[in-house]
Amino acid sequence: MTGFAILLSAGSVLIALGMTGNAVAQNAPADPPPIIDVHVHAIGDLPGIVPICPNASHFLASDPSTKEAPFGWSQEPCSAPLQPAQTGAYMKEVLDEMTRLNVRAVVFGDPATVTRWKQAAPDRVIPGTSFAAATPDRKRLSEDELRRLFTAGGFKVMGEIGLQYEGLSPSDPSVDRYFALAESLDIPVAIHMGTGGSGRANIASPKFRGSMGDPLLLEGLLARHPKLRVQVMHAGYPMINNMLTLLQANSHVYVDIAGLIWSYPLKEVNRYIARLVDAGFEDRVMFGTDELIWPGLMRYSIGIIQNADYLSSEQKRDILYNNAARFLRLPPVKAQ
Repeated sequence: MTGFAILLSAGSVLIALGMTGNAVAQNAPADPPPIIDVHVHAIGDLPGIVPICPNASHFLASDPSTKEAPFGWSQEPCSAPLQPAQTGAYMKEVLDEMTRLNVRAVVFGDPATVTRWKQAAPDRVIPGTSFAAATPDRKRLSEDELRRLFTAGGFKVMGEIGLQYEGLSPSDPSVDRYFALAESLDIPVAIHMGTGGSGRANIASPKFRGSMGDPLLLEGLLARHPKLRVQVMHAGYPMINNMLTLLQANSHVYVDIAGLIWSYPLKEVNRYIARLVDAGFEDRVMFGTDELIWPGLMRYSIGIIQNADYLSSEQKRDILYNNAARFLRLPPVKAQ
């Protein structure tokens, strides 16, 4: 999860946030065109969550001899911070937002929680789950259980796969059987790649390795599983050159811009997306939020794409819907 890391420990949850720059989010029109968000998290309540100012932070140096916060961003005040969901209302508030904005979303989480989301909004939720739980012990689901979920349980995407937080490459042989299963079932996989660690990787996420987020580490995996569809989460930020190299070599690799879109200075966000588009990969950039606990992130993040003056109307529609529809094999829609 770029821009923040969820760190679970016995009885405590720490959220590390990164936000930088300013963007204007547009209100949804009365009859908004469809949008696909390929990166939403189904979670329960997280204690201690505060409002955030997206695109409005900077990274600070620190001294290890002092008591350090669990994250390394200094948040600047803003006029309209995004509020966390009310206690116990995260699912309802996010689903209400999805309905208002005409969004379908790939929702990731443990199977039981994602199933509740799917039951609450069957026309809005595309279920996804990973082989590793988002807990310190990273307990794996069995291959038999995963097979059941993807063949009989209605799950459509394997993710979020956070091997980088375990210090593992996506091409590590120890997890290859899961990717082999996904290829055999024709299930796309969504893999965390890029930054993380929240400025305190050695303190809060000691197994995290930035080097394991290099998009080119996917080459071994793709060579062994040439029919595997891969969603590189966070577009491998900030490793743009290696990301472009991978995209050029593998036409069934797509990227999402989730987390990245609100976690860094807006100028930097737009520069990164523009590099992907200008390099010729406009048909493989997918919209996503990395929605965690602030329902307004969806509206806000959509606004960043809608207000991007370097994108044509066709490119905006591709990013907001058409590319994900193709990747997920959903019906495309005509440009508005």
